Amino acid sequence: MADTIARQAPVAVDLRMVITALHISADLERMGDLAEHVAKTAQRRHPSPAVPAELRPVFQGMAEVADRMAGQIATLLATPDADKAAKLQRADDEMDNLERKLFAVMLDDDWPYGAETAIDGALLGRFYERYADHAVNVGEQLVYLITGELVTDLS
Repeated sequence: MADTIARQAPVAVDLRMVITALHISADLERMGDLAEHVAKTAQRRHPSPAVPAELRPVFQGMAEVADRMAGQIATLLATPDADKAAKLQRADDEMDNLERKLFAVMLDDDWPYGAETAIDGALLGRFYERYADHAVNVGEQLVYLITGELVTDLS
């Protein structure tokens, strides 16, 4: 990449494209890593479920939000739209609310499972939450690509 920049000397929109491609690719790679962590947790627990029944609705919601965000990113990469990219923040807020629900269940005095299950739940929640954060970063980079304006907070 550095060689291409040195030889081609991109300016303005071309340089923004190079910069955002580097940032977006790093965020997408990290999202893939986090998805792999979720899969490995499920695999490690197999044949038992990775999470107890009380946590499944929260994780189902987190998975749906993550899947929706990934779909939005795919669409935005094909047809960039700054307004739609900025809306990824709303899905991140939804993910944050789900993570709070997760901790409310696990920290309840009636939590019937041990520390190991709580740790797995906390880690899985963190993986999903970070996944959403990286999706928002992609949205911010796309806004920068389209408008030329740096985004520090889309909320």
